[in-house]
Amino acid sequence: MDRTTCARIAKLYDSRLQRGYVMGKLANDPVYAATVAAIADTQLPLLDLGCGIGLLGQYLSAEGHRQPYVGLDHDERKIAAAQRAAQRAGLNATMTLRHADAAELPALHGHVALLDVLHYLPAERQPALLQAAIRHLAPQGCLIIRNVLREPNWRFHVTRLGEFFLRTSGWIPDGAQHYPTAGELRVPLENAGLDVRIEPLRGRTPFNSYLIVARALS
Repeated sequence: MDRTTCARIAKLYDSRLQRGYVMGKLANDPVYAATVAAIADTQLPLLDLGCGIGLLGQYLSAEGHRQPYVGLDHDERKIAAAQRAAQRAGLNATMTLRHADAAELPALHGHVALLDVLHYLPAERQPALLQAAIRHLAPQGCLIIRNVLREPNWRFHVTRLGEFFLRTSGWIPDGAQHYPTAGELRVPLENAGLDVRIEPLRGRTPFNSYLIVARALS
């Protein structure tokens, strides 16, 4: 995304700290463009689980997507910031943002995004969230996951250090709980009849992040 568009979106947010965060994420994080590519040429709505301050919805709108976007997050502060930004952008007709958790998913079927969410849940809760996401896929929908995977390499250790600072800063108070392996994600998705593609998605960061795209088998 070009710098002018990033700056326009950043100005929708309240504080200088939030605006700096938005600029950095939109300019440098490849997950938003990867999501656009995954859902291109479809008219399905998108359910964003753990949407934070609604950056995916803002990015999709800036890229010309007008399909309904529903973002859910359990952090009331982030949802409030996302709602204010959507209102300032005039996106209330297409962006719905709610304070909720995985037990309160709306009756919506389309694409589902889980971007940097799973590792903030304990290991025993991650399969349930995956199954909930799968149940909300439309027949032509795709499940888009970006997550750190547990691997014995330097990127994983750098990621853990970065997560420590996120927790101590208060941005994500509870911090990371369990980093899944590729197999922990691939097996339940394939057992649900989905075709699964896993590839690195790190952008300019040193973190051990991967993109997982799962679609119904043709």
